[in-house]
Amino acid sequence: MKKTIHPKYNSRAKIKCACGAEFNVGSTQENMEVEICSHCHPLYTGKQKFIDTAGRLERYEKMMSKSKALKEKLKKTKKESPKKK
Repeated sequence: MKKTIHPKYNSRAKIKCACGAEFNVGSTQENMEVEICSHCHPLYTGKQKFIDTAGRLERYEKMMSKSKALKEKLKKTKKESPKKK
């Protein structure tokens, strides 16, 4: 194994979460900040939590409302057009 090509391994890297939890892990980086961890993740806690980063939730809702309106418009046009036999 070459000694000069591998990054330095820190056995005490500090992790900070947005919820306030802090813990140490082994990593090649000294400090890391994360948005969600095992202390606040819904899978582990059983509580629903919405994390809206940069308006993602609003963009999703806007996309879904456009899709719903388009489906309703398509249904209307199908009902209004006479059936050909």
